[in-house]
Amino acid sequence: MTFERASLGLFAAALLGVFGALGGAFVRAIDTGATPTGAVHAIESPRASVGAQAGAASVVSDLAHLAEDALVIASNRGPVNFAEGASGAIEVRRAGGGLATGLAPLVENRSNVTWIASAVDGVDLRAARTRVPTPGFNMRYVTMDPARYDLAYNHVANEALWFAAHGFWDGVRAPRFDATFRDAWKAFRELNRKFAGAIDRAAPEGGTVLVQDYHLPLVGDLLRERRPDLRTVHFTHTPFGGPDEMRRLPAAVSEELLHGMAGFDAAGFHTKRWATRYEQSSNELIVRAAATYVAPLGIDPDNVRRIATSAEADRWVQDLRAIVGDRMVISRTDRIELSKNIVSGFNAYDDMLERHPELRNRVSFVASIFPSREAVEEYGKYSKQIEATVDRINQKYGTADWQPIVLFNDASNMPRAMAGLRIADAVLINPVRDGLNLVAKEGAVVNENHAALVLSRETGFFDELAAAGKGDAVLGINPFDETETSDALYRALTMPKRTRTRMAKQLRGAVEARGPEHWLRDQLHAAR
Repeated sequence: MTFERASLGLFAAALLGVFGALGGAFVRAIDTGATPTGAVHAIESPRASVGAQAGAASVVSDLAHLAEDALVIASNRGPVNFAEGASGAIEVRRAGGGLATGLAPLVENRSNVTWIASAVDGVDLRAARTRVPTPGFNMRYVTMDPARYDLAYNHVANEALWFAAHGFWDGVRAPRFDATFRDAWKAFRELNRKFAGAIDRAAPEGGTVLVQDYHLPLVGDLLRERRPDLRTVHFTHTPFGGPDEMRRLPAAVSEELLHGMAGFDAAGFHTKRWATRYEQSSNELIVRAAATYVAPLGIDPDNVRRIATSAEADRWVQDLRAIVGDRMVISRTDRIELSKNIVSGFNAYDDMLERHPELRNRVSFVASIFPSREAVEEYGKYSKQIEATVDRINQKYGTADWQPIVLFNDASNMPRAMAGLRIADAVLINPVRDGLNLVAKEGAVVNENHAALVLSRETGFFDELAAAGKGDAVLGINPFDETETSDALYRALTMPKRTRTRMAKQLRGAVEARGPEHWLRDQLHAAR
């Protein structure tokens, strides 16, 4: 489907069709470059409300100008992955994650949209250099020395900025910054400059630029002086750590980061809480900030259900049922990520079985998790801790015909994950801090048993529900309190069916009321 300059009615029809699209990929050239620092932008009040949800006609009206206006999207990773097939040919596969699944279908097959992402080594770099045919996206790539990229991506983005955003540092043992980190920050600055240069060359006069996530916070200030004609907005998909965490970074680093974000016309976050922490940090550390806006990302329920009811997912439902029998099911699916608090969730399950022995052999915990950031040492340690915890609990309670925890931790498998969510009686989402959490939304629309959602109050999604007056649709927990989590799991499994059904329907309605199109609309509003 091709988007043309058309009437609002035709655009609405096209928009409805593209929401269902999952295919497509991207191509074009490799770009490099650098730009200087730029100008000041002042704080304004938030431009969008968590609870604001427009009807379909209103959203189409707001997005109608997209059929004409030039739009540049910049993200570290793009909407597809490349892999080498058995014959040596490069294969194109749809990328996972909220950004790829939420944004890509809305801008696919649009000649006026350019998407810029990194291609550093391996098959990605080969695909970029050889211009592998991948119709659907007008793509340009940023490339840099792989060793320098590793410093920028792993040592700065994943180890420093991710840890600051999620409040991981205890202050006693970490963080500690030395000369190696200073060099890594130079590489991070280089990556951001390359993206700024690529945007500069790709964006026409007066174009709109949407820059995504914590990998590219410096781009705003880098673009401001060279291209004041551009309308630039940034969106942070993680939490924002606040002034205390920002102060733990080297002073020059935190100031450069905040000045970079202040160069954007607006900075967006999933919830008001993260926007407020950004404003506090900027006010206290540099007395300068971008305007903020709040725009929680929604899911496309039809796309999620399509995966959840695929033939492969149906087979996994049968396989899982063969393992758990007629027992109740607690389910979770996550990346093996420190913030997801997976070990603590298993400990809470252990506590529930210890204090409520009547549930032993009556419930199974199905966990579908997959590796993440394996180049970061702490993640490898955490993966081993997860396996050790599961082994301990299974040995403590397991019987010849009952495996208390059914763990899948080999690789990402969306149909398997969806199958686990489909059959659940309770879904556990207990991160120590999370920008939003789309798994909680996906579980709400695919589950077939009116499952109760046990949800960390530290997720952006909990804030979103609370702001919309739907906080009682979930069982909220303090993710650091394993006893409270244990009690919530017990309540989820034993509450009256009528109560659980009411909560599940309320939760599903809240999720289905806001889709990716609302999120994109809010970003474009912030750019005006």
